Formats: sequence, structure tokens, C-alpha cells
Amino acid sequence: MQVSGGHSQQRKVGLGLALVSALTFGGSGVAAKPLIEAGLAPLEVTWLRVTGAALILLPLVWRHRRLPARRPALLVGFGLLAVAGVQACYFAALSRIPVGVALLVEYLAPALVLGWVRFVQRRPVSRAAAVGVVLAVGGLACVVEVWSGLSFNPLGLLLAFGAAFCQVGYFVLSDHGSDGQDPADPLGVIAYGLLIGAVALTAVGRPWGMDWTVLTGGADLAGARVPALVLLAWIVLVATVIAYLTGVLSVRRLSPQVAGVLACLEAVIATVLAWVLLDEHLGVAQVVGGVVVLAGALIAQTSTPKGAAAEPVAASAPVEGEREYTAGG
Repeated sequence: MQVSGGHSQQRKVGLGLALVSALTFGGSGVAAKPLIEAGLAPLEVTWLRVTGAALILLPLVWRHRRLPARRPALLVGFGLLAVAGVQACYFAALSRIPVGVALLVEYLAPALVLGWVRFVQRRPVSRAAAVGVVLAVGGLACVVEVWSGLSFNPLGLLLAFGAAFCQVGYFVLSDHGSDGQDPADPLGVIAYGLLIGAVALTAVGRPWGMDWTVLTGGADLAGARVPALVLLAWIVLVATVIAYLTGVLSVRRLSPQVAGVLACLEAVIATVLAWVLLDEHLGVAQVVGGVVVLAGALIAQTSTPKGAAAEPVAASAPVEGEREYTAGG
């Protein structure tokens, strides 16, 4: 009974972290759009976002300075895939295919995570997680109204799938960092990942040509004039630092497949916030799609959390779970 209670508490904490991550990630677009309309390119906003977060977490880079020697592949993979790869591929896809199509393809990542777990790691996948993925992807198609802008530009679709595979890397590597006898502290993984991602995005984004004066002015948000630096601070602190931290911790307490389905809520949250703050239209199909995504997330979260066992385990098993909690905080 104590083990069951521990898994129940683990799932509650993981679900809370996943929801915070979805909310913070989902709110990034609402703050980024006014900056883009004020004169910054999407990739420039992304570079500011990742680089600003990396600078804030520099003290953690020093604190975990031994981590690169212990887990170099994990850090490089997280920086190039989970940070730089997702952003670069997604924005490159947007230049060739509609936003809705790019979002739908990117959020096929939960289904790809299930495939990775089942066929590569050869681990069982719960029926709840599989049903949740199907509902979430179907509902997401309605949320982004994919039918309103169908486009089959081969390179654009390839880039969108690249973003999806990089998103898979985010969930898989977030989970991978907690394994072994000497798990990597998530704070160190995120700090180094953002730093590596910032370096990679610098080569792609070319910030030296940016119009820096935009940041000294204001931008329009919900009919109000808001300082551009305030919007940037929100993107950096909330939509990046807090979002990545809570996201990685949620994967470690749930599982990549369950956390992946819950991440589909990001698109729903982004759509609702755009409706409330940016006065963007929200149609009936989007409302229905949002409800379906929520249903998928609710079903997926009933899946067995990470570390749970189908049968009694030895007394040493809870100790391993406690080691993960220590690594997570």
C-alpha cells in the first residue's frame, strides 16, 4: 500500500508539472507575436529566448561543471534536438507550409514516442496511452484547423517531421537523464542544453543583423502598449526557463509517452490565449478539438506512471524511486 501511495503521489506531482509546462510553453506565442509584429523575425525571437534563458542559468552551468565529462552525449543531444532542433525545423517549415499543418506534424511526436518505446526500447505501451495519443492528435487537427490550409510542399513537410523527431528527442532524453546509478541532475541538463542550443541557433539566426531598437520600444498586446522588454522577459523566464524545467521533471515522474500526450495541451492553451489576448477567432471546430485533446490527455494520464510495477517489488525498489526525486530537485 505504501508503494501504491508513492506512485499515486508521483503521478500527481508529474501531472501538475506537465500542466505547468504546457501552460508556460503554450503562452510563448502570445508574447512572441507582438514582438514579431513590432519588427523582429521569428528566428530572432527564438534566439533571444534561448540565449536569454542560457545566460540566466549560467550559474547552474558552473555548479554542474562536471556533468559534461559524465554525460556528454546527453547534453549535446538535448541542446541540438530538444532546444535548437525543434525551433529551427519548426520555423523553417513555417516558411513553406501553413502554421496548422506544421503544428499538427510536429505534435505527431507523442505517437512517435510510443513507437520508440514499443519498437526500439521494446517496452510495453499501455492501452490508455495509445488511445490518448489518437484522441490528442485527432483533436489537435481540429484545433489548428488543418483543413483550412492543406499544403504538401515536400521540403516543408520534411522540416515539420524534423521538428517532430526533435520533439521526440526532448521526451526521450529527458527520461534518459534519470537512468543509471548516477542520474544527471535535470537543472544541469537544462542549463547545458540551453547553452548548446543558443550556440547552435546563433549560427542559424545571425543575431548580429537584428534590429535591436525594437527591444527599446513597445508592442501591442490585447489593445495595450506593453514594453518589448517585458514581453521578452516573460518569454525567457516563464516560457523557457520554467517551461523546460517543469517539462523535464514531469517526464521523469511520468513517462515519455504520457508526458508527450499531455504536451498536446500546449497547442490548445496557445489557441485559447490567442483568442483571449490577441482577439483571434475561435471556431466551433477548435472548441470541439480542444475538448477531444483534453479527453485524450485525461485518458493518457491514467497510464501507469514511470517506475510503477504490475506486481509487488522488492523493498529496494522504492529507494530507486527516491533517488529520482532527489535528482529532480
